Amino acid sequence: MDVLRIILQVLLVLTSFFLIMSVLLHKGKGGGLSDMFGGGISSSAGTSGVAERNLDRITVGVGLVWTATIIGLGLLAKFV
Repeated sequence: MDVLRIILQVLLVLTSFFLIMSVLLHKGKGGGLSDMFGGGISSSAGTSGVAERNLDRITVGVGLVWTATIIGLGLLAKFV
């Protein structure tokens, strides 16, 4: 059980980091952090581009893994 707990904790840290980064890369009303990485150039071409849709999909996927990891850790703590 300790190995499973360690794996879930490491997965939680990694998904938390990637979730924070993917949310910060989204283009907001004011441009956000994505402008620092070249998002301002693509904003003239439209905000509903392929890159933005892929970033949306990645963010949702990482969020689902993050949620499942938290539920797994909660169940593990409840039964042990």
